[in-house]
Amino acid sequence: MKNIPVIMIIFGGSGDLAHRKLYPALFNLYEQGLIHDNFAVIATARRPWSHEYLRGQVSDAVHETHSEVNENNLAEFASHFYYQSHDVTNVEHYETLKNLAQELDDRYSSQGNRIFYMAMAPRFFGTIAEHINDQHLTSSGFNRIVVEKPFGRDLTSAEELNKQITASFAEDDIFRIDHYLGKEMVQNILPLRLTNPLIKNVWNNENIKNIQVTLAERLGVEARGGYYETSGALRDMVQNHIFQIITLLAMPEPKDLTSRSIHEAKQELLSNLVIPSEKEIAAHFVRGQYLGSDVTFGYRQEPNVAEDSQTETFVAGEVKFKKGPLAETPIYFRTGKEMREKKNRIDIVLKHKSNQYGRAHSNNITIIIDPQMQIFITINGKKINESGIRRENLSYLFSQEEQNQVPDGYERLLHDVFINDSTNFTHWSELKNYWHFIDQIEEAWQKENEQGHEPEQYLPYRMGPKAANKIFETPTERWIYD
Repeated sequence: MKNIPVIMIIFGGSGDLAHRKLYPALFNLYEQGLIHDNFAVIATARRPWSHEYLRGQVSDAVHETHSEVNENNLAEFASHFYYQSHDVTNVEHYETLKNLAQELDDRYSSQGNRIFYMAMAPRFFGTIAEHINDQHLTSSGFNRIVVEKPFGRDLTSAEELNKQITASFAEDDIFRIDHYLGKEMVQNILPLRLTNPLIKNVWNNENIKNIQVTLAERLGVEARGGYYETSGALRDMVQNHIFQIITLLAMPEPKDLTSRSIHEAKQELLSNLVIPSEKEIAAHFVRGQYLGSDVTFGYRQEPNVAEDSQTETFVAGEVKFKKGPLAETPIYFRTGKEMREKKNRIDIVLKHKSNQYGRAHSNNITIIIDPQMQIFITINGKKINESGIRRENLSYLFSQEEQNQVPDGYERLLHDVFINDSTNFTHWSELKNYWHFIDQIEEAWQKENEQGHEPEQYLPYRMGPKAANKIFETPTERWIYD
């Protein structure tokens, strides 16, 4: 597709997300011709900016992310941006916004097409959705809405937000965005599984012992303490990023590669998600908080964090499904801040098979998502100058040239919004299952809090609390990445 006609309205257009991610991504899509002559962007926020000031901010954002820029193209691109000072709680401002959108629709011949992007504090999502509906901001063409995470704080709030949004938008027009689904190696999971007989033939519970998902962050919460206190690692990372990855790893093979078939396969899997009992949570889930060092704050000393906070900065746990190719196979996960290094990876541990050599190790398939992009298979081979078996890695590592070609996740996902491809977005039926699982953990932890139990403290720049090494179902299981 080329030159898609559309008016895009970004709520929170003066914010960090718009500056760092959305404006550079839109410029790339403009240079590719996906949007060009018949589009306009309205950025809204409280700040009293002018159209000219916004355009300067857009140009700065592109310069900050691009080493080389055609200045004529950038100036023409920025000329399509307009600013509307807007209080999302003021109904009258939606009338002004609607009039500007109609004016730009006529100017750019955008055929009544609208994309609404919620790039601001989640507490305003419901208010914006309600006023899009009651002030009739949708138009005569297609109408799509993009919602950032978190989509609710629990199942009840997510259901209420979904109700508010579906008053104006059909499910197929709601794009719940998770930038992890735009990452190259996450998008590689299904092709890796389905196109390689070597891997496809062992991708089942007869051959896979367990799967391990690690999303490790090197930094602490820094200036985000206020937000993090309302979220924690479980809601911030597991409810979305980790569950999305797990779903791609464990889902049955779809009938075809259409968005509908892929989401049907995901829902088939998630309808068989095991919701753990309190006993299982106590045995297979761990929460922690990072301590300080000579040069860093502990979590409870961070700005806007309560001195007696119970909010977890690390969580490890287990996910299982009753049916599917990995039925009853444990999928372990862990994520945390102030860990040894930034590393996002998946380790698929194959079952050890008896053999004549005896000392051979199990085979593993590893997918490294960040910071480098790599797939390697750990196999057994002969030691060169002595008897015995050694471990070897068969590796596929992206070259620097290939890495330079990989689009940013937001560019990929915005592209999909424009062309109406919801494959890499979360449907409500999936999200509902995720929240059911998360709520069960949160409820168990709240009971632990009332009984005086606290998150385990862990030293910074390690791999989390020591108890995370004890969540496995059998004594022979361990973290592959340690």
